Amino acid sequence: MSFEELEQAYLEQSNGLNWNCLFVLPFWLKTWWQAFGAGNTPAILAVRSDATLLGIAPFMLDGHTAKFLGSESVCDYQDMILTDTCPDLFFTLILDYLKKMNIRRIELGALRPDSTALAGLSKAAEKLGYHLICEPVDRYYQLELPETWEEYLGLLSCRQRHEVRRKIKRLHEAGQIDYHVFNNKGPVDDTFNEFLSLFQASRKDKSEFLTAQMTSFFQSLAKTMAERHMLQLGFLRIDGKAAASTLCFEYANTLFLYNNGYHPEFKHLSAGSLGKIFSIKHAIEKKMACYDFLKGDEAYKKRLGGRPVTLYRLTLALKE
Repeated sequence: MSFEELEQAYLEQSNGLNWNCLFVLPFWLKTWWQAFGAGNTPAILAVRSDATLLGIAPFMLDGHTAKFLGSESVCDYQDMILTDTCPDLFFTLILDYLKKMNIRRIELGALRPDSTALAGLSKAAEKLGYHLICEPVDRYYQLELPETWEEYLGLLSCRQRHEVRRKIKRLHEAGQIDYHVFNNKGPVDDTFNEFLSLFQASRKDKSEFLTAQMTSFFQSLAKTMAERHMLQLGFLRIDGKAAASTLCFEYANTLFLYNNGYHPEFKHLSAGSLGKIFSIKHAIEKKMACYDFLKGDEAYKKRLGGRPVTLYRLTLALKE
C-alpha cells in the first residue's frame, strides 16, 4: 500500500477503520518519511477479505527487522489501524506475510496499554508459538478535562492550585498579557520560526535536538497539520514580546502537547509553565475531552493534573 492509498483509506470513512492514534495518520507518516525515511523500506501492509479492508499495519523494514513506520523520538506512541470487527486472522496473516518476506524480528514501540497491536500480536504470537517480549519502556500523562476552569483547579492539589493562581496573578502584574492560538496556515507560516526560537532558547538539550533535519520536519509537520485544521500554536506574550509558546495538535477531541518553549528573560515569571497552563485553559474553553501531555516523566505533567499511563515495547522473534 502506498502513502496515497493509505490516505485514501483514511478519507473513506465507510470502511469502518479506527484511526484512533494521532501518530499513524497518513499525512503524519508521510511527513516523517520525507524527513527521515532514507535507509529504510516502507511496508504498509493491508489485509482484505474480498473487497473489505480489515486493517492496516504501517510498517517499515530495516534489514530483517520490521518496525512501525516512524521513530519514537517524534512519534510518542503508535498502533495498527483496524475495524471493530477485525478478526484474529488479521494478525496471523501479518505474521505469516512478514515471515515469507524473510523478516526475523518485529520491534514495535511505543504502545499504549489499550493498543490493538499489543493485544492482537500477543495473542497471535502465543497461538503460533513465537517468542514474544513485552516490557514497559516509558510513560505518558493524560488529563481528562472538566467542563470549567474552576473545576480544573479543583482537581489539583491545594498547593498546586495556589501556585497556579499565584503565578497568573504575578504574570498580570508584570505587564500587558496576551495569549493567542494560531491554527490557520497563513499566520502559522509567519509565527512558526518564532516558536522554534523559543524552543531552542528554553533548554540546551532542546537546542541540540533541533538539528537542520529536525527543523525541516517540524516546519513541514506544522504546515501539514495546519492545512488540516489540527494545529494549535499557542503564544503567551508580555507587553508584546513572546514569552512562551506551545506546539499542540487537536485530534479526536484531544489536545496533544507536542512541544513547548519559553524565553529565558521571563523564566522568573514561570513563563514556560504558564504557557502550558494557558494551553490547558484554552482546551477547556473549547470543550475538549482530554489533554495529552504525551511521553516523558517531566514533573510538571503530574503537577498539572496528568495521570501516568505506561507505554510498552513489543519484541517478537519469528521462528526459522
